[in-house]
Amino acid sequence: MERWKGRVALVTGASVGIGAAVARALVQRGMKVVGCARSVDKIEKLAAECQSAGYPGILIPYKCDLSNEEEILSMFSAIKTLHQGVDVCINNAGLARPEPLLSGKTEGWRMMIDVNVMAVSICTREVYRSMKERSIDDGHIININSMNGHSVVPQSVVHFYSATKYAVTALTEGLRQELREAKTHIRATCISPGLVETGFAFKLHDNDPERAAATYESIRCLKAEDMANAVIYVLSAPPHVQIGDIQMRPTEQIS
Repeated sequence: MERWKGRVALVTGASVGIGAAVARALVQRGMKVVGCARSVDKIEKLAAECQSAGYPGILIPYKCDLSNEEEILSMFSAIKTLHQGVDVCINNAGLARPEPLLSGKTEGWRMMIDVNVMAVSICTREVYRSMKERSIDDGHIININSMNGHSVVPQSVVHFYSATKYAVTALTEGLRQELREAKTHIRATCISPGLVETGFAFKLHDNDPERAAATYESIRCLKAEDMANAVIYVLSAPPHVQIGDIQMRPTEQIS
């Protein structure tokens, strides 16, 4: 991780869960991290904690609604002005709504497409532009995917979500191919976890907190820190090593 010290990382959805754990881990290793979310109160608190702990890096909170392209473009413009550009992008922000294919609301489907697919694609495009205009040839784009992007489970409330994560699987491999065609050494990776103990299930089942809690009680789940460790592992790989996908589940998880 020595080569990343002092360089700029963007972490989307950095206020809680996986995003917050990843942001903390990168700051611990000396990176300048722009953490974005729709609300930055929790990121500001995390930034203060990182500073108090004496971490060598810095966390910069940035308010951005990733479902709004103009806000994303404005964020990249601000990063360019203040920090030159982005060297590492962690496309972490994602959401699931309980909208089955036969009865789901279009609004919920569109929300998942906007954040899980469109925002990832827009951020990726803008990060590549940032790298290219600064002649950065060793950058890294990491998409936080899901095991739902590799298999469809028999739970109707996550079928559309699963479709968006299959899209992330395809986008990551397509990105890898386009980066090769462009003759760059910029790398693309996705990390696909099973059950991670975060607030994710409580947002999915926001009308049924007992069901949400039960999601994490049946087995010993992955922690957000396990995901942060996976990100560090990917970024620590030698420049000639391309890690395409890390699939990780709790040991006790069946599907």
